[in-house]
Amino acid sequence: MTTRAAAVQSGVNLEYFTIAWNALEGVVALICGVMAGSIALGAFGLDSLIEVSSGGVLLWRLRSDHDVALREAVETRALKLVGISLLVLAAYVAGESVLNIVRRDVPERSLPGIALAAVALVIMPLLARAKRKVASAIASQALRSDSRQTDICAYLSAILLLGLLLNAALGWWWADSASGLLMVPLIGYEGVQALRGRKCCESCA
Repeated sequence: MTTRAAAVQSGVNLEYFTIAWNALEGVVALICGVMAGSIALGAFGLDSLIEVSSGGVLLWRLRSDHDVALREAVETRALKLVGISLLVLAAYVAGESVLNIVRRDVPERSLPGIALAAVALVIMPLLARAKRKVASAIASQALRSDSRQTDICAYLSAILLLGLLLNAALGWWWADSASGLLMVPLIGYEGVQALRGRKCCESCA
């Protein structure tokens, strides 16, 4: 197996893990979100489901890597699909967070949600770092963009954890929706960058 083929296979394995983990994470977060009435948990669950679709897109991209003529076209389409996923997430989080504050919906404490956010906060940065390593090896902007989406999941995990802890410990009901709103500008920016066909956080790469 060539060096590039080995790197591509590593990317495929990472995307399979992404799909499996985020499917489980999304289901658990959505169930906990519904039970607790938490918009932040619901948004986190939706982000996880978008990660599942993004993982599927990247599998499509990686499996076509052997075809040099097709690779660039698939890369461009994959970037756009990842970008659309991010913008959909940004719109959902913004809309639901604002509505929650206006309605003064008070979420209940969610210990399973706190545990889920803590575990995700450990796993997501490691997964994103592994994706970036493969993206550099095969010069894939789509996979680099996907790694930034995984980074966003890690940021959401941290903010979700903070919001859930503030609500549980201090009764700050609005912290749940505020935590969702904090991520909207970054999610939107990354989505626009992906749609433009640029590397996410290109200036820092």
